[in-house]
Amino acid sequence: MGKIAEALEKAGYQEGINQSEEKCAQEPPEIQQASILTSNPKTNEKAELSKILGGPWDERLFYAVNDDIYLPEVFKVLRSRILHPKDGRIAPKTIMVTSAIPKEGKSFVTANLGISLAHGMDQHSLLVDCDLRKPSLAAMFGMDESMGLVDYLRDHIKLSELISKTTMKKLSILTSGKPTVNPAELLSSSRMHALVEELSNRYEDRIIIFDSPPILIAAESSVLAGQVDAVILVVRQGGASTTEIQKVVDIIGTERIIGIVFNDHTINYFEKSRIKEYGNYY
Repeated sequence: MGKIAEALEKAGYQEGINQSEEKCAQEPPEIQQASILTSNPKTNEKAELSKILGGPWDERLFYAVNDDIYLPEVFKVLRSRILHPKDGRIAPKTIMVTSAIPKEGKSFVTANLGISLAHGMDQHSLLVDCDLRKPSLAAMFGMDESMGLVDYLRDHIKLSELISKTTMKKLSILTSGKPTVNPAELLSSSRMHALVEELSNRYEDRIIIFDSPPILIAAESSVLAGQVDAVILVVRQGGASTTEIQKVVDIIGTERIIGIVFNDHTINYFEKSRIKEYGNYY
């Protein structure tokens, strides 16, 4: 069995997504209210969403959370596998989300995973945007990115001044800050290593998710991969080649990859129907 196949089998992707190991937690009030508003065609949607969510969420992210049947179920399964590893290992506190090449959808996966974890009963989640070249998490959540990780690493600004709360009670974000001329040096620094350790140890009930640059494009991502507890690899259908994916697996190691997310996968009518019907039991 090849290394990619081993990683896939370890991640459990031979199983159907309707075998989720935990029930869906109730959505927070602000998301429920937003869903009600969007069902009214007479509502000025964008204006109302801005009031409720505290900022203009990326439209694709908002509808993925509220109106999509398939995606939330996928992230519930991934959440369950993170919180309850089948091999008996301790659940990871720090997770890096990466891809082989750009435009695989890693930031979208990071955002949805953070939201799914925040929906859980016991966990808080913190998203850290480590893609200092092309950051996107702040824009997704309609947040200011004038200060963030860059300011912590370069200017020693206190974390308490940089971590921002979202309108979801148990989800917070450390944005990237403004682009810098030396992202590789900052992410490979001892201060970044210390940050991973500090965030892991500071909060007992918080899972930290690092959105990193594509690992074949930015060498510093492989350094970060060695500092976190686990890695999730995002692969877009029709994107990275088998050779490129194999290189990433070789760099990270199959034992550190806890999940492989196939993004932009096209499902057929029968899959959609099965998911919709199964969802009625929640």
